[in-house]
Amino acid sequence: MIGNLSLALGGVGMFLVGMLLLTTGLKGIAGRQMRAVLARFTRTPLGGAATGALTTALVQSSSATTVTAVGFVAAGILTFSQALGIVFGANVGTTVTGWLVATLGFKLDLANAALPLIFIGALLHLSGRPRLVFIGQSLAGFSLLFVGIDFMKDGLASFEGIVTPSDFPPDTTIGRLQLVGLGLVITVITQSSSVGVATALAALGAGAVSFSQAAALVIGMDVGTTFTALLATVGGGVMARRTGLAHVIYNVITGAMAFFLLTPFTQFALPLIADESGQIALVSFHSFFNGLGMVLMLPLTRVFARLIEWLVPDRGSPLTRGLDPALLKDPKLATDLAVSTLERINMAVCDHVCRVLGEKPPADAAHHTAEELTAALDALRTYLDRIQLPPGNPDLSAATGSIFHALDHLVRLLYRCAQSRRINAMSGSPRLDRLRRLVASGASKQARPLDRRAVEAMLDRLRKLMKDQRKHSRDKVIEAAVSGELDDETALDRLDALRWLHRTAYHLWRIRAHQNAIAQVSVAENG
Repeated sequence: MIGNLSLALGGVGMFLVGMLLLTTGLKGIAGRQMRAVLARFTRTPLGGAATGALTTALVQSSSATTVTAVGFVAAGILTFSQALGIVFGANVGTTVTGWLVATLGFKLDLANAALPLIFIGALLHLSGRPRLVFIGQSLAGFSLLFVGIDFMKDGLASFEGIVTPSDFPPDTTIGRLQLVGLGLVITVITQSSSVGVATALAALGAGAVSFSQAAALVIGMDVGTTFTALLATVGGGVMARRTGLAHVIYNVITGAMAFFLLTPFTQFALPLIADESGQIALVSFHSFFNGLGMVLMLPLTRVFARLIEWLVPDRGSPLTRGLDPALLKDPKLATDLAVSTLERINMAVCDHVCRVLGEKPPADAAHHTAEELTAALDALRTYLDRIQLPPGNPDLSAATGSIFHALDHLVRLLYRCAQSRRINAMSGSPRLDRLRRLVASGASKQARPLDRRAVEAMLDRLRKLMKDQRKHSRDKVIEAAVSGELDDETALDRLDALRWLHRTAYHLWRIRAHQNAIAQVSVAENG
């Protein structure tokens, strides 16, 4: 008896390890494509639901899908209501694992055939080549699922007639609620609803539980996934907390609906259960209530999004609000957030340059004080320091390096904006005043570039012009000071103003050059 129990528990553990390997491998293979698909096809909540279900089914990880959605919202690529569609669809996508287990794992004896595949997967993993490593992990993980299922079947088969449905809470409302709670605890412990569903399928196949008892367990397991979502929000930003709360509320609503539908569905599924296809009926019920919940919630997505936004309001500076600590676990996603934050800070700093030079930015431009801009730059630098770059990814390293360079130039540019004496010195000279307007125009174009390459070329010409003017005008200022046309203090202030214009134009050019380099890396990586 103890040996059979150990066999069953070992099967659960092997299934869990298989899921971890499979998920890690598939995310490594399809991670970049998954982000591209989500960004491209999620234009409405319905589109988000479809892509969320598809990508979750492919990578076997609803958390990977929802974390990517959170990152896109934080980066401004998606709205929160669009991301909610992905969350709804991800719940449906997780039910694919149950179908895989019920149709292949329990209908066919694949454990012996899977053993050589585990060996092949291990060899691929040892190859050291990133893509082959991920393929090896996926192959070994997929194979371990069937070995684990075989162990569970053999272990639980010995309990047939010994452990019966009467040993579990009865098929009453209170009994079902107890089973829902038990299913929730199982998922909290294993951190995987797929493992729980596989265990429920094995117990149902062994006759240890009835269909309604197994279904109640599955409802609890589905609700239990919200615990993982809540854990993911610990230390996270606004977007992570909103998504975690939305996941909890949605799954609780879906679970409550499934609980009330259990009796009529059981009556409907009786022919399948009598035909010894109870496991198919169970995964059908799992897909049914998740699909129905998605269909019912999609028309209410925007209302639901406003509710969540009211419960979890925005906090902190709008410039750095997207820097979600919960997304640091995904270096690519965290770097993308840093890039989008850099663009917002660049716009704000360039608008600040325009203001100190006496020019007005667009009417809808937000006004940020120098202290706010300094705090935003510090926050972005701190966030970048926390990103753990994976080895063997030169594109990500290059992008991060360019962000640091652009940050350095933004800090220097902001420092020059505080040099009011040099800026005020321009107003007394028509030549300096013309150069001032040119630099202000360059800052305005850098803030909102219509053509990034053209703006970089324009700023390069501007800084060269300022360099030439610095030398040419310096000689004239010195001549005027020697002849007595200018007093020494005014002459020195104008010389400082010439240096200020040249260095400001240079910083604007370098910031745009580094931003363009980041964009080029992103294009090459996505291509």
